[in-house]
Parts: sequence; structure tokens; C-alpha cells
Amino acid sequence: MNHLDLFSGIGGFKLAAQWAGYNTIGFSEIEPYASKILAQHWPHIQNYGDITQIDPNQIIEDHGTIELITGGFPCQPFSVAGKQRGAKDDRHLWPAMFKLISQLKPSWVLGENVAGIVDMELENCLTDLEREGYEVQPIIIPACAVDAKHRRDRVWILGYSQHTRRNGSQNRESTQERSNRDTTGQIQTVQPKRSSYSRQGYAETMANTSSIGQQGQRVHGRPLNTEEDKTRQTSRTNNSSQNNPSIWLPEPPVGRVADGIPHRSHRLKGLGNAIVPQVAYEILKLMR
Repeated sequence: MNHLDLFSGIGGFKLAAQWAGYNTIGFSEIEPYASKILAQHWPHIQNYGDITQIDPNQIIEDHGTIELITGGFPCQPFSVAGKQRGAKDDRHLWPAMFKLISQLKPSWVLGENVAGIVDMELENCLTDLEREGYEVQPIIIPACAVDAKHRRDRVWILGYSQHTRRNGSQNRESTQERSNRDTTGQIQTVQPKRSSYSRQGYAETMANTSSIGQQGQRVHGRPLNTEEDKTRQTSRTNNSSQNNPSIWLPEPPVGRVADGIPHRSHRLKGLGNAIVPQVAYEILKLMR
């Protein structure tokens, strides 16, 4: 089953598709560092570059039927970290992704974006796909649903159509059952795999991101600076979950200075923009 990976980043969807048994025939990525990562790990797969310049006829000529299109289209227009300009943002590239979907007509579509898209543009995305003949279902799945140590809520947009199914009607019922669609039409939310991802459960290993100034505990409104403070903090860390589980303590002392790591900023950006492939895999393996 041929897979076209749009907004490929550092290859999260490629990994998930590979684990699920898909044949990735092409990438679409323009960011230089991410493109180097793709070329290093999968030199035999063509990177078509700018999504707005892709010729769908060339893809069909080279690879035939495309069964699956994936894409974590840019989240900046919808992220709370930005201005949330939505469709008015020039980085809003869902229309470009949808254009390729309508031209290549894959059986399956899997899109991904931040939760901020729900109140801004999700309805338009679903309407576009339905107008093209897809049955759609958005599902919110956090990374911790697959046992990651952080939440990372993401909206996953599942779309199915019989455009290219060779045995369409025969497979229709089973694929619908496997896709776990909610007949009410509401967005489903998959709960964390374990309940221990609460503030209490990870009090000893999570950073206090709410504090002002230095990371970590504050004593009477001031940061921990003195040796006496640090000694007191070490003592409290050892039994914090019993004495005061509601306070987030600093991360373990693993050394916070990263000096001399090549391309560190590019790596962090790549990870920040990446999907969690373990989540995508759980969805893709049900699409086959």
C-alpha cells in the first residue's frame, strides 16, 4: 500500500507507516535540516519539496495508486504559542494538502495538528474531506496514551473513502468498525494509558515551569541560590511525594549545560515539530 508523506519533518509519519507495513513513496519537506535527516535515513525516497509545487500526475505515473496520505500540516496558525490567526496566516497549508488529496484520491487520509485547531479550522477541514467523499472522524490522542512521559494533546483527522479500494463494498463494514468512529459525530478523546501522569505521580521528576526566575522551588518568594537552600532542597526531594506531593520539584541533577552538541537548535526544532510516531502507528495499523 503506497504512502505519500506530506510535511514530513524528520520522518515521524514515515516511521509509523513503516512499522504498519506501508510503502512510503515520497516526502514533501522544505526545511533544510529536516530534509537532510530524511535524505540520510531514506536516501531512496524522493523528497518532492514544496507541497504547492507537487505534480500529482507525476506521482501517479511514477508510483501508481496512492492508498494513504499523511500530513502534520503546520500548526503555527492554530497554536496557543502563536497569534492564532488561523486561515489568515500564510502558513495555513491545509488547502494545499487537501488539493493533493482531491487529485490523488487515496483510500485513507491521516492528518495531525494541535488542539487549538478544534475551535478555529477543524470544521472546515472535515467539510472539505466530506465534500470529496470521505467519511471523517477527528480524535484527540495525547502522547501519554502510548505511555510517553508528557501529555502533548494532538488532533488526529481520520478520513476513509472507497475511491481506490479494489473490493470496496466488501471491505466497507470492517474498515468502519476498525476506525472506531463515534456515531454521535463528536470528537473523541483517548485517555492517558496510566493515571500516574498527574502532578502528584511525577512530582519528583517534573520541572516547576510556573515559577518566575530560576527553575525549581522558591523559598519565601526568592530563587534557590545559596548552598543552604540547595541542601534543604535535596533533603526535601528525597521524600517530597510523601510530605508535599502537590509541589513540582526541579528535574533530576543530570547537568543542564549542553555545550558542543552539533545542530542542537535544529534538533530541538525538529523534535518540536515532529509527530509522535507511536501514536500514528496505533492508528495506521488499523487502516490496513
